[in-house]
Amino acid sequence: MSFETTLSKIAEGCDASAVALMGSDGIAIAEVEGPAASEDAVDQLTMVGAEFGRILDEIRKASDSVGGGGVDEVSLRLSGLQVMLRVVDAETMLVVTLPSEANSGRARFEMRRQLLALQSEL
Repeated sequence: MSFETTLSKIAEGCDASAVALMGSDGIAIAEVEGPAASEDAVDQLTMVGAEFGRILDEIRKASDSVGGGGVDEVSLRLSGLQVMLRVVDAETMLVVTLPSEANSGRARFEMRRQLLALQSEL
């Protein structure tokens, strides 16, 4: 199965705007538009991944300093959209953007559901 197929399953399962598999440097390995995509959904996702990927690194450092263990996922609810980041491995993350009114619990479920498939493809 390809990365795009797996990412499409996530996008369709939670009505995402866009879904991407990204390196820790914020560069997309694979990305797909979802059912709720606007005309600039993938461009927005690329910027979100790059910017929030750096924040994920800072969260990891903070977690280490307080003895919280590894970071599995980060969810952000902004006024215009929701951003969900899920760690796939040490160098890769799954990034999902959703409309602000979307069901974030469903997105978290779909991300966890496809995590093993993504890890086995890497």
